[in-house]
Amino acid sequence: MASESTTPGPRLHRDDRCALRSRGLRGDDSWAASRFARPFAVIVALALLASCGFHLRGAATYTFDTIFVNASGSPVLGVLLSRALTDTGSAKVVADPKAAQVIIDVPTVVDDKQVLSLSQSGAVREYELVKRVTFRLHDADGNDWLPPGELTVRRTYTFNETEVLARDAQEQRLLREMQQDVVQQLVRRFEAARKP
Repeated sequence: MASESTTPGPRLHRDDRCALRSRGLRGDDSWAASRFARPFAVIVALALLASCGFHLRGAATYTFDTIFVNASGSPVLGVLLSRALTDTGSAKVVADPKAAQVIIDVPTVVDDKQVLSLSQSGAVREYELVKRVTFRLHDADGNDWLPPGELTVRRTYTFNETEVLARDAQEQRLLREMQQDVVQQLVRRFEAARKP
């Protein structure tokens, strides 16, 4: 009796075979699916970003040409804001207020931490971090290009007294995120600035 001749196909590792079997796909099917799914996913993601008002870096356009950053309330915030304006906007950040068309004053930055919830035994279970930033955008003559305002950013996190180091690291990370959030909100608000 003649034996059937078979040409061995590419050998798959056991984990690869199981993954393909669990998806109900053969190797060539998964390649075809990913070939069309990836471009479709990218198009959908770009459409969603465009619809929510997302702007790519370099897209911010201001009605002023030069700006001086005076963040006496928080020098670190001032550095981050100057960097964000340089990276994302059409205005040039200058080192001398006399050379600036507008001046952004950030006189106060207040960080606060509040107890949000307690356990049945009275121990703290959840905290809320609050960052309040006051600002004013004006020219050298004192005319406001934006109404003076205040930004408030909040974050909450759970607390476990057995994980103090992890809690402290999480709190520092949240404070950095809040600072970046404030910077991005300011940069976006500057787009609404108008000469008085």
